[in-house]
Amino acid sequence: YKHDYDKILTRLTLILSRLNEGEALSVSELAREFNVSERTIQRDFNERLTSFPIYQERKRWKMMEGYRLEKSTSIEDAVVLDIMEKLIEGAGPAFSLKARYLLSKIKNRDFNPFYARLDMEDIGDKLKEVQQLERAIKKREQITCRYDFESFCKTLDLKPLKIACYQGFWYLIALDARNDLLKKYYLKNISDIRPVPETFQTDEKLDTLLENAISIWFEKEKDPIEVKLYIAPEVAKYFQRKPLSKAQKILSAASDGSLEIALPITHEMEIIPIVKYWMPHLRVIEPAWIRERIETDLQTYLACE
Repeated sequence: YKHDYDKILTRLTLILSRLNEGEALSVSELAREFNVSERTIQRDFNERLTSFPIYQERKRWKMMEGYRLEKSTSIEDAVVLDIMEKLIEGAGPAFSLKARYLLSKIKNRDFNPFYARLDMEDIGDKLKEVQQLERAIKKREQITCRYDFESFCKTLDLKPLKIACYQGFWYLIALDARNDLLKKYYLKNISDIRPVPETFQTDEKLDTLLENAISIWFEKEKDPIEVKLYIAPEVAKYFQRKPLSKAQKILSAASDGSLEIALPITHEMEIIPIVKYWMPHLRVIEPAWIRERIETDLQTYLACE
């Protein structure tokens, strides 16, 4: 099998390198060039290269704009790891999960100077579903699935957009295929995923909404409102190092080290828990109704003492 995988590795590395240089590649032309069937090349794109930012347009495959892969050996290393992941998929979920964990550490198996405490729930038992969702999201392909919720279950027809982690919990962000309403579904409750041979498109406004969302509370149907916050000097550095949102703007920086920032939200619960967490060092300047809501909650809390 070594010779076969050497040929696959060489072919995939060359294809990725050419896509990385901006070429638009045809399945039929590649099949003739590498002396393989068109079905083999199609399988390269649809199965072996699905983790890379590529897409098909007018029967030619391209690299998405704004992406750039490192040259030569880095591309080859990425392909090798992808092939290894494909090889272990058929070995059962327990082995696959352990193998994926080991692959994630392969860059430095003797010593890793990094430690990161990622406070996220374990979804190792949902790897199959995650892979199915990832593929559908990349292809912009509709799905049908089962969703278990408390004492009942139902079948959903969805346009999957993102797999997202908020406050340590994993969700599928999707549009309801019937009415295009934006919904969020707890990932562990999703099963029996089946692709539907129908694709969909998203608009720039929706993509921006997903990029700027602070928490699972964001909404598509509401226009964004701007929240202005006062940040005390004791904690200002943390909001400079790690902005609350990609859309966060620093409005002013005082000589005492305090900041005033602004960011868009679509639901008050995107910002209220954050302000409460950082009290008394964070305060809402505008809008007044959110500030008053927090003050009311605080008074209710203190009255329970």
